[in-house]
Amino acid sequence: MDFNLDPALVEYLKRLDAFIETEIKPLEEQDDNIRFFDHRREYARTDWDRDGLPRHDWEALLDEAKDRADRAGFYRFAVPREFGGEAGSNLWMTVIREHLAAKGLGLHNDLQNEHSVVGNHPLIVMFRDFGTQAQKDEFIPGLLTRTRDVRFGLTEPDHGSDATFMETTAVRETRDGVPGWRIEGEKMWITGMHIATHCAVFARTSGKPGDAKGISCLLVPRDAPGIAIDQYLWTFNMPTDHPRFSLTDVWVPESALFGPEDDGLPLAQAFVHENRIRQAASSLGAGAYCIEESVKYARARKPFGRPLSENQGIQFPLVELATQAEMLRAFIRKTAWEMDQMPHPEVAKRMSDKVSMCNYWANRFCCEAADRAMQVHGGIGYSRHKPFEHIYRHHRRYRITEGSEEIQMRKVGAFLFGYVGPRKDELSRLDWRDVDYRR
Repeated sequence: MDFNLDPALVEYLKRLDAFIETEIKPLEEQDDNIRFFDHRREYARTDWDRDGLPRHDWEALLDEAKDRADRAGFYRFAVPREFGGEAGSNLWMTVIREHLAAKGLGLHNDLQNEHSVVGNHPLIVMFRDFGTQAQKDEFIPGLLTRTRDVRFGLTEPDHGSDATFMETTAVRETRDGVPGWRIEGEKMWITGMHIATHCAVFARTSGKPGDAKGISCLLVPRDAPGIAIDQYLWTFNMPTDHPRFSLTDVWVPESALFGPEDDGLPLAQAFVHENRIRQAASSLGAGAYCIEESVKYARARKPFGRPLSENQGIQFPLVELATQAEMLRAFIRKTAWEMDQMPHPEVAKRMSDKVSMCNYWANRFCCEAADRAMQVHGGIGYSRHKPFEHIYRHHRRYRITEGSEEIQMRKVGAFLFGYVGPRKDELSRLDWRDVDYRR
């Protein structure tokens, strides 16, 4: 086994660093744009008089950074080649995401709103794999040029992880001679609806509560009559872009069906695995940043005339975290490499447990690293003069989103004990009476 990074990837990271230094850092500094990264002025990002939404100038700056990255050839790295990307592998994306997050917060990579100069584009692959030709023609170029923005409408006020019990319904109904669907229900935590052009709404179209079959996905225009934003939910880290909204007598034509009728949940599964492994890499990078900053501070800070770093009470917690980081890095990259060895639909069947392991453990690790960085830095670490409290507040969210860590641990347990996954047949045949107690 060769654990060295591909020389082409090492060269790519060098070019990416040079681009950030020459194009992104100057943009971050000009016209007081640094206010958006000065944690003492976090209000700069938030429009408190507009339901706590992101300010327009903040989002415009993010768009300008993406445009520069696109012109430089970085933004579409993960996009399939047929759509103008480089078909970046999961392995390369995990290395890149860790690398960017380890630099700390900045315009190059701000995970609070999933912004990065190397974009994450799972919806492109979803439309390629599940969309009709008309949907592909409209949404794939539209998503890349930001003339289309599709958000993910799965969670409901009374149903989060238990998606098969969703109460939103869609029934067939013809209006003005056009066949279509009438949708009724509520959705919650649908990130980014304030800038969306469409929402991919998951709704029950047949079956009974708890059935995995009978759920369909429908592409609903944001301005469709009957959609109402009821509330933007203010969060640990502001600004918010997480609304609760209702769908009352919302009608869409039959062409809005995204993926197979009554079998829409595989779309949700296709969405999460790339997101989870890349999110794990980002959490690893952010945690590694917290460790590195703590090590530097502990060497430089000299209370009682001696460096903090001489104290085992400082060393040992950081040693534990550094050890976790090394093991996580190897496991995340191994998992990403294995994902690259199989067709996309096979990942959910064969690798879902490993992806979940990487994700929930990396997110937990990052929170622990940020908390330890605050402790090592003392009062200044708790203050907003350092980024650690911001990192903690953001990454604490990841222990809930993309599947809570409890749900992901349940997934790992199901694979481990053979209720699903590659060992299902093998373990289901076991009988305790077959155990040889003589051994």
